[in-house]
Amino acid sequence: MRKIFTFFAGFILFIACNSSTTNAPIETTSEGEINISVEESFKPIIEEQLKVFNSSYPKAKINVLYKSEIECLKDFTKDSTRMIIITRGLGKAEQAGFKNQLGYAPTFGILAYNAIAVLVHKSAKDTLFTLKQLGDKLKGVDPQEVVMDGNNLTGINRFLKDSLLKQAPFGKNVHGANGSADVITYIKNHPNAIGFLGLNWVGDKYDPKQVENQKQVKTAMLECTLCEENGMYAQPSQATIGRGQYSLSLPIYYILKENSPGLGSGFLNFLSLERGQLIFRRAFLVPAKMGFKKRNGLLN
Repeated sequence: MRKIFTFFAGFILFIACNSSTTNAPIETTSEGEINISVEESFKPIIEEQLKVFNSSYPKAKINVLYKSEIECLKDFTKDSTRMIIITRGLGKAEQAGFKNQLGYAPTFGILAYNAIAVLVHKSAKDTLFTLKQLGDKLKGVDPQEVVMDGNNLTGINRFLKDSLLKQAPFGKNVHGANGSADVITYIKNHPNAIGFLGLNWVGDKYDPKQVENQKQVKTAMLECTLCEENGMYAQPSQATIGRGQYSLSLPIYYILKENSPGLGSGFLNFLSLERGQLIFRRAFLVPAKMGFKKRNGLLN
């Protein structure tokens, strides 16, 4: 009797363990479900990347939230967020903090280069700006109305503050729109204002929505700080970003916390290899993983 009881107890335990294993969620580099947070200014290009990735890997589900850079970093401290895509990497103190928290340091690197476009109305006559002129507008020394791509600390706002304002506060003439799409709408309706937003919202010559917007708004030209000849100006484009001729270019960084290969690593591989890099290039951005080396601008 004892042997029979032992046999049935072992059999039930085996079934329970086997059932538990069967019901456990499966995650590989091409299957499973994860959450990521992305800087709102990168939305058009990341949406295109996800569309192709999802069509190739139908068992993968990547839930994405588009937020300001500072909110993405806050999300990254939560267990539920596997990856963020923003305009900077992690500092040494941040790396040490995450290593203490997780037991390992997250990986990060540059996927591609974007640019901050200075947007003006199609009817605007003043379309050439020096960096000093832009700095004066952002500080309020020049009271021209300025609209930014968010009310919170976005990557673009942080970059402009670091590079053009040297940590000085924005002037009272600077307003925060509710995202990049609203910057475009605002400039359409306010011909005397200028706006700052990511080039990937207005630089694609084949995207129907962007082509339609280009009928009412246009990008201004900035002084070329790397050009040998004085008085040269550059339009934001794939070529001028790559050559370092456009002064307001900025990187697209990934930050991933994954201690073993999972769906986050799979998506990162997709973004870093040929198909993902070609999508960046076709969006008129500059891929960073295809043998490309970008020259540094002269923003100090």
